[in-house]
Amino acid sequence: MWSGVHHAAAPPMVGRQAEREAIGRLLASVRDGFSGVLVFTGDAGAGKSRLLEYAAESAQDLTVVRLVGVEAETRLGYGALHRLLRPHFGRLSALPHRQRDALNAAFGLTDAAPSDLHLVGLAALTLLSDVATAAPMLCLIDDVQWLDRESAETLAFVARRLYADCLGLLFAGRDGTGGHDVFGALPALRLEGLADVEARALLTHGVTGHLDQAVAERLVAGTAGNPLALLELAVNLGPEQLAGVTPLPEPLPVNRHLEEHFRQAAALLPADTQTLLLLMATTPTDDQAALRRAAGALGLSIRSATPAVDAGILRRGTTVGFRHPLIRSAVHSAASVEERRSVQAALAATSAPERRAWHLAEATDGPDDNVAAALEAVSDLAQARGGYSEQALVLTRAAEMTTHPGKRAERYLDAAAAHLTSGNLPAVRPLLEVATPDLTGPVARARATRLRASVELFNSRPREVPAMLLEAVADLGTTDPVASWDLLREATYAAIVGGRTITGTTTREVARVTADAWREPALPAWSPDPLMAALARSVAYGYAAGAPALAAALARLRTADDLQEENAFSVMVSIASDELWDIEAKGEILGKLVTADRARGALHGLSMALTALATVEIWDGRFAAAESCYIEADDYMAATGLRESGDFHKALLYAWTGRETELRAAVAAMNALAESLGIGSTYRWSGQALSIFEIGRGRYREALDALLMVFAERSVVIGDVNLAGMVEAGLRAGDRDAAAMAMERMEERAPVAGTPWALGLLARCRALMTDDDGAEHLYQESISQLEKVPVAVELAWSRLLFGEWLRRRRRRADARVQLRAAYEAFESWGAAPFAERARAELLATGERARKRTVDTQFDLTPQERHVAMLAASGLTNPEIATQLFVTTSTIEFHLSRVFRKLGITSRKQIGRRLSETDSDD
Repeated sequence: MWSGVHHAAAPPMVGRQAEREAIGRLLASVRDGFSGVLVFTGDAGAGKSRLLEYAAESAQDLTVVRLVGVEAETRLGYGALHRLLRPHFGRLSALPHRQRDALNAAFGLTDAAPSDLHLVGLAALTLLSDVATAAPMLCLIDDVQWLDRESAETLAFVARRLYADCLGLLFAGRDGTGGHDVFGALPALRLEGLADVEARALLTHGVTGHLDQAVAERLVAGTAGNPLALLELAVNLGPEQLAGVTPLPEPLPVNRHLEEHFRQAAALLPADTQTLLLLMATTPTDDQAALRRAAGALGLSIRSATPAVDAGILRRGTTVGFRHPLIRSAVHSAASVEERRSVQAALAATSAPERRAWHLAEATDGPDDNVAAALEAVSDLAQARGGYSEQALVLTRAAEMTTHPGKRAERYLDAAAAHLTSGNLPAVRPLLEVATPDLTGPVARARATRLRASVELFNSRPREVPAMLLEAVADLGTTDPVASWDLLREATYAAIVGGRTITGTTTREVARVTADAWREPALPAWSPDPLMAALARSVAYGYAAGAPALAAALARLRTADDLQEENAFSVMVSIASDELWDIEAKGEILGKLVTADRARGALHGLSMALTALATVEIWDGRFAAAESCYIEADDYMAATGLRESGDFHKALLYAWTGRETELRAAVAAMNALAESLGIGSTYRWSGQALSIFEIGRGRYREALDALLMVFAERSVVIGDVNLAGMVEAGLRAGDRDAAAMAMERMEERAPVAGTPWALGLLARCRALMTDDDGAEHLYQESISQLEKVPVAVELAWSRLLFGEWLRRRRRRADARVQLRAAYEAFESWGAAPFAERARAELLATGERARKRTVDTQFDLTPQERHVAMLAASGLTNPEIATQLFVTTSTIEFHLSRVFRKLGITSRKQIGRRLSETDSDD
């Protein structure tokens, strides 16, 4: 027989030694001025909440703040974050203005446009860090499966960016965290059942009378050591059952049966108490005013809670709340449809307008177009705050309440688009499947197709996208030229990225349709459309036809004040500028993209732009700066949770620095991507990197084989930056046909491009192909052209080849001048393969080049070097923190280590000391 009564006292902490030690380490880190993050997962009743209580008990010297996810709030974008930060709103004015504006917009405190979620995350991080700096803080966040998606992603972002902030975050949630995969990369411990000895000890503590040993063993085995189930059994089993006189209930209340036990306990309470419990289960935990208003509308008194407190269903503190989160779920699931609608109607009658529509929908039996329209209006408010998950959920509910099939399908499409914007890709396809049968007209069908394609592109699966989008364009006809162009722009991007791997069409066919459809309207300077049209024209009609348009598009972008990383814009900028050998346009445009994305907090786009910008640094011999770009990009990708481990994007740097093991692993990863996902463009990057490494080592056949993969499709636009290497590799490998093919393409394209980089490489290739003394003038022309632009590694490469040519002509003194310059440049950058090649050539002239020794006394970590470089540029600590999406405390910690390692006492000394250590490396 179940009494439904539970002791109010907290149970003892039994077992969980590993978890308690982990909590102890986290708290020690916070006390030492650092930070800590830990996620507890497990079944209902496993003891997650009790561990959070233990952490609070162990952190009495810290400021402890609590947040509990509430199922009724899962649709309210940033709702949980608002509850967590609301006590600290007085500090908002101290935040950098962009961060302050981002939080205000997210919480609906201003009419400003919504900011990127990661800028909201940085604002939350800065605010919490500021509070923790004054008093070290521990945040306990329970039931994370019930957090709204925006809050969950923001808090996961904060957790990933903590370092030296006197702040600890402890999360607890059921297995799988309710679909919030954002916590997956954080340190986590899964709670299993207690060991037998520990489980019996907990059971014995809860039993006041005699406990039969056999009964104890049966309860421990039957509950699998679940602490909550054991405690409920200890209190609710009768004395005869515990003593083994009468049989135990079957099944025992474990997992879903445990929730049933709570339902039975609640069912014993008075009717008005049960109604109040249902109201509490449906109302946000901290909104006591809303609870009182709705209770009044139902004719209830808060005094109706007393029986539930006495029964152990509720606990009384500063406010009355459920003793365990599972009880809330049990109460809500036990209620009938009519009972839930009655409570929702009361909430609708007493809630603010933005919540009223949802409660009306829950209180309404069947579709209702008026309610659907009200929900759609609420979705607009959610969108204005950047609550895209909330917008998606509200629109989905609006669609369910809509009577007209066509309108219902449109709302499902809107919901799918909102899910896509929020990053919840798995939710997009089911909504599209529901919407598609009722879509009317080509415009709606095209929109659905574009959403499907966007999911594929976001997941880096371009293989089927071009054909899919071309079919939608054909369906549209002349109905909507703007929509058609949007589809063609994405189809062209997918075709170029997919390359030879795309199915159902060809890259050239997609490009032809796109180029023929282009009618340049009045566009802002930042628009990517002219660039995409120019790329399409180059692929479809040849380099000479497309290069002028490419140059004009790049020149236009260089004048833009505010660029945006959309549809992997940085990838297209890189391809276009490489095809023109225009390193200056590439550096300037990517630099603007980095600045704009950084200001917006668009971390995904920022990481892509930084990865592309790293190649600009590499071509100019600034390998340390390139490494900083990669480190920062990796950091942001980890912060967004979008990249798995792997650094294939660093292949070019590995090639130049001679890190063969890392290079081959990166190339293998890129080729695997090409095969598995259809990203054929990665053959270009892998071929380029491998060829540079092999040419530096003098393994020309291997270099040529790598480059032949790049040019397997001669008509495709990408790959021209590799032509000079192919000429050299072909000649040195004895394959003059391959060299001639590359030379023909070079002669066709470099004069049209007309940039110093293009002309310098053209002169080098002509020199390589020349057997007579005319090569000398060509090498000099190559050097002269390459000196005009920031491509120092190409300049050193031409000097190396010129020096080799001079040595073979037995002009040793002249050769030494070129070889020495090449060697010193390559050696200073750490370009090991080419430095060794130049050193060997110098040795053949009779000059011995001394290898530098590396003094590691002042070695900085990559993160420390990056922070030091920013400090040396004149940025303040808050400015560096904002730029790197961390806190000022973290920057201060890194700089303190920089000062100690470099033996300096002033920021003014950083630049000089970095130069000294670089020259010593």
